[in-house]
Amino acid sequence: MTHDSHFCPDFHKAVELIGQRWSGAIVREMLAGARRFSELRGAIPDISDRMLCARLKGLEAERIVERRVYAETPVRVDYQLTAKGRALEQVFVAIGHWTDEWAVCPKASSDGPEAA
Repeated sequence: MTHDSHFCPDFHKAVELIGQRWSGAIVREMLAGARRFSELRGAIPDISDRMLCARLKGLEAERIVERRVYAETPVRVDYQLTAKGRALEQVFVAIGHWTDEWAVCPKASSDGPEAA
């Protein structure tokens, strides 16, 4: 990756998109496959139904997520990543590696790196 000194609006938009509150958690959860609304809500602590709905609509508008409706009774709806969304997998893998090395998560005990 080159580090040009000029501002790149496309890069900024991409960072803002995946960095928007809850969007990364939603995409990360869907990397494992299609999910129903209730499955996403259950997998992402503290997200409200309203916020999950708004984020899914935004990700759908960006063509990262596809909403699929099945003609069944009752109607079944699930969400899956598009090719554009699946292309983010390596980004999330890299963020995971960075997190493993640099992020300090709260621990139950005080014997972690922050105790040193």
